[in-house]
Amino acid sequence: MEYVKLGNTGLDVSRLCLGCMSFGVAERWVHPWVLDEEHSRPIIKKALELGVNFFDTANVYSDGTSEEIVGRALKDYANRDEIVLATKVHFRMHQGPNGAGLSRKAIMSEVDKSLKRLGTDYVDLYQIHRWDYSTPIEETLEALHDVVKAGKARYIGASAMYAWQFLKALHVAEKNGWTKFVSMQNHLNLIYREEEREMLPLCKEEKIGVIPYSPLASGRLTRDWSETTHRSETDQVQKSKYEATANTDQLIVERVAAIAEKHGVPRAQIALAWLLQKEPVTAPIIGATKISNLEDAAAALSITLTSEEIASLEEPYVPHRVIGAV
Repeated sequence: MEYVKLGNTGLDVSRLCLGCMSFGVAERWVHPWVLDEEHSRPIIKKALELGVNFFDTANVYSDGTSEEIVGRALKDYANRDEIVLATKVHFRMHQGPNGAGLSRKAIMSEVDKSLKRLGTDYVDLYQIHRWDYSTPIEETLEALHDVVKAGKARYIGASAMYAWQFLKALHVAEKNGWTKFVSMQNHLNLIYREEEREMLPLCKEEKIGVIPYSPLASGRLTRDWSETTHRSETDQVQKSKYEATANTDQLIVERVAAIAEKHGVPRAQIALAWLLQKEPVTAPIIGATKISNLEDAAAALSITLTSEEIASLEEPYVPHRVIGAV
């Protein structure tokens, strides 16, 4: 495993981050394919054995049960001082007023609930899951600053927003002497590259760590276009992301397959190798429901694509509707 600094910080993170949306109680979440605790723990343990020290979850994943499962597994299998644990806040956690969003009230309430579920005194990275159009960014940033100063989070990060919003947040924090975002968790893969237009150049200029989610496009980059899985058949979020551009995306998937065949490796390794070579990506967030998913991800670290291969993978891309920053 390789380790790099997260953006302009001294924090060492593995080149791969394990995304923990795949773990939880299916009955308490929109995704029926998530793994229960018994089947999640071997995945988390294997990630640790491969050298992964970076784990990302969120309060909303399976109604908090992802945090519970991850917290218990890491307590049993890992040294907390070596682990970089990240979670997120924004989406609705209870009905009625103040059940969602990034108000001071919501942040102060939800960080304590996340810490309790995770079984830890602090998280290393506390992220806003989306932009809150109903709350002034000043209120959100001051609350996050106070969370850091209270020792409940070491760093703060952002996710899935427009570049102008992220730049505004960075400016407001700097102007007020508040803790600044050190990372951006955005949507980026071979069939969704809209972040290359503004967000990635901004992050490179501001030395922000980039930790993309959905690096394999929910598995679409890993198999024949006609092949289906339990997730692809039941994941409505996945369908909303990619079905509108299926015809052009298929060309890219076919090129991934051709290059994978040339290298003699699974397609997932080629798709991840492309992302790992994309500046300024720090650590893609990989989802895993099988041990082989982790092994493919780790193997991708040793693959170097040529400039010709990268050009071939990128050439069929056409502009896509913006997804995530809503």
